[in-house]
Amino acid sequence: MKDRFLNYLKVVKNASEHTVRNYGLDIDDFFKSAPVPLEQVDKRHIRAYLAQLNQAQMSRRTILRRLSSLRTFFKFLVREKILTASPLEEIEGPKLEKKIPAPLAYEQVEHLFAQPDTATYLGFRDKCILELFYSSGLRISELVGLNRSDFDVAQKSLRVRGKGKKERLVPITQNAATWLSHYLSHPERSHDGEMHKAEVDSQAIFLNRWGKRLTVRSVDRTFKDYLVKSGLAAKVTPHTIRHTIATHWLEKGMDLKTIQMLLGHSSLATTTIYTQVSNTLKKQVYDQAHPLAQN
Repeated sequence: MKDRFLNYLKVVKNASEHTVRNYGLDIDDFFKSAPVPLEQVDKRHIRAYLAQLNQAQMSRRTILRRLSSLRTFFKFLVREKILTASPLEEIEGPKLEKKIPAPLAYEQVEHLFAQPDTATYLGFRDKCILELFYSSGLRISELVGLNRSDFDVAQKSLRVRGKGKKERLVPITQNAATWLSHYLSHPERSHDGEMHKAEVDSQAIFLNRWGKRLTVRSVDRTFKDYLVKSGLAAKVTPHTIRHTIATHWLEKGMDLKTIQMLLGHSSLATTTIYTQVSNTLKKQVYDQAHPLAQN
């Protein structure tokens, strides 16, 4: 049945040779640990196999991959009516640890933000994007989705549409508001330049070189170019800026509930994990927030 399954992956699912080979190796490895007929495999065999992988100190990622291979294999057997149920239906794999990137120091932020050439229209746009990222902690998808009508220059705030189409008002710094205002009224925005076209999308705040709304992929690619120029590419991703400002807010004494609101997290637990800082700072926040800790 293994060969039939692997052929299904190759022909029907159009899986690569590498993927098909890995599935085969994972299935073989399981049946070496549980030398029983296919029809007799049950949850006990699966759990024993997971325990064996743990004892061998396999990484969580490797264990999850092997579990995924087996899950796909047994689902195939059920679909082909060789089995009535999969022995993995109630089996959960180990949780992957969330790796939070180390926040940038203030000096590193300044160095990164000095990379765009603001003498050019597109460089001015990129500088504005970086300033807005650090000012607000927006996700890239939220930033490219901003419209002119979302920017309240008098209140220095943005109406942001986050995950699940939830809207929130996010205050921004005077510096970011100034950059944004100047970008929206930039004289080159309204006509073709050597490296860009005039504005086509009159609603979008951030435009690409063709005058249309900027995309997440384009921002990500541009951001990486600046990271390479700054020498920070090895340890920084676009999401690092979001983590950095959240950490800096916390270091300056902002409470977690406010940070949760600004970042658009649905759960305070997410904010707590996301803003991992020193144990000393966590203790200070806890002591200030917990009513019993103040007695």
